[in-house]
Amino acid sequence: MKVHHLIKENSIASKFVSQLRDIDIQKDRLRFRKNMERLGEILAYEMSKHLDFENKIIETPLGKAKHFLPKDEIVICSILRAGLTLHQGILNYFDDADNSFISAYRHHPENDENFEILVEYLASPSLEGKTLILADPMLATGSSFINVLKALKTMGVPAKIYVLSVIGSRKGIENLEKVFPENSELWIASIDEDLDSRGYIVPGLGDAGDLCFGSKLQQ
Repeated sequence: MKVHHLIKENSIASKFVSQLRDIDIQKDRLRFRKNMERLGEILAYEMSKHLDFENKIIETPLGKAKHFLPKDEIVICSILRAGLTLHQGILNYFDDADNSFISAYRHHPENDENFEILVEYLASPSLEGKTLILADPMLATGSSFINVLKALKTMGVPAKIYVLSVIGSRKGIENLEKVFPENSELWIASIDEDLDSRGYIVPGLGDAGDLCFGSKLQQ
């Protein structure tokens, strides 16, 4: 899996990631969601450079113009619920894409720190021969992405798999590399070094779903 680490180079993406992490700015849910959406747009733009393009002639009021336009058939698949705002940012740039939604959440059967990833809902078009974009703000252990990939196998074999995430751990990326096809690619804004005992990214930003939409009861 090829990894594209955005903030290895200076860009406005670093500002938005820093604001997502900031415990004071996090109190403003609207701003948190907007920054997540902005990063979805930035990730989508960077990813778009790796799509297949074809030459098209466009009629203007004064003549003809040649443009190279993307020809990939894209399906954006987001992991509920945290992925919704990131999904919107990606969809802002790939507005003609098909969309897929899947639930993947941490289930704590003993109400302690141990958890398993459960996938219980899937709505998706065919993925056969398509360019699949898997989107989730946080790439912690990688278990959510891995379980989602398994669940999507019934929907066909995509031609390409692109993973988009905002913050991830090195361990999570290593876990993806063991399971995802070799030609898969990951676009990620920031990579952190550690996971805590609960499987949360350190320093990370906390629970992206809760910060976007409010806290939930533990399951």
